[in-house]
Amino acid sequence: MVTAFEHYLKQKRREKEILLMTHIVLAYPSWEDSREIVRVMVENGVDLMELQIPFSEPMADGPVILKANQRALERGVTVQQCLDFAVETARTYPIPFLIMTYYNILYRYGVGRFAWTLKEGGLKGAIVPDLPPEEGRDYLEEMKKNDLAPILFYSPTTSNPRMQYIASLARGFIYCLSRKGVTGAETRFSAELAAYLKRCRENTDLPLAVGFGVKEKGDVDFLKGQADIAVIGSQTILIMEKEGLRGVERFLKRLS
Repeated sequence: MVTAFEHYLKQKRREKEILLMTHIVLAYPSWEDSREIVRVMVENGVDLMELQIPFSEPMADGPVILKANQRALERGVTVQQCLDFAVETARTYPIPFLIMTYYNILYRYGVGRFAWTLKEGGLKGAIVPDLPPEEGRDYLEEMKKNDLAPILFYSPTTSNPRMQYIASLARGFIYCLSRKGVTGAETRFSAELAAYLKRCRENTDLPLAVGFGVKEKGDVDFLKGQADIAVIGSQTILIMEKEGLRGVERFLKRLS
């Protein structure tokens, strides 16, 4: 069954060569900053966003996002505060929002309760990088029941049969890791990456999002015609730390 979220993505792709998804760590640097960052991103043409619930051991994240998680947790941020913020945000702005976090948080909160909260709040899905699909049956069932997108992953080492299996369970889009490792490190935008993305395309009809190392306009331009969504994560956090909101705004204008 095709989700309303997938319809949105496919319609937007008819209007743009490539969509832009950004990422923020909730409550970093502060709740007020989070609200302003979302506003600036939406006003500057971001097509969808992932909102990260801070976690103590974010295994897929590099040093920039890891530090942001730690700082938010030091402020005493709670899961419920993050979900309340996400619901408020999804009801305020017209673009889709997804939750990004780790499975321990879903397990403690309750997987069914988590999916219901997302649906009732107008969010479109979740990104849970440490949950293999074989171990996520309850999660996948709850997401499907609530018409939500469980975003699953490809990597350069994923075999073709494995890609097809993942595609049979995923909804919304496939998140294609541009390389092995964690977020924020250097990625080579090369013929090797293009060949991998071609293989991704051959193994699913879902839109493809590419993240890990997308840092500048040239990276986004490289992905046009090869992917549907470019994902910017660590770079906007670095720019926010160094240049503030005006810097984030200038960066997004350069990308577009």
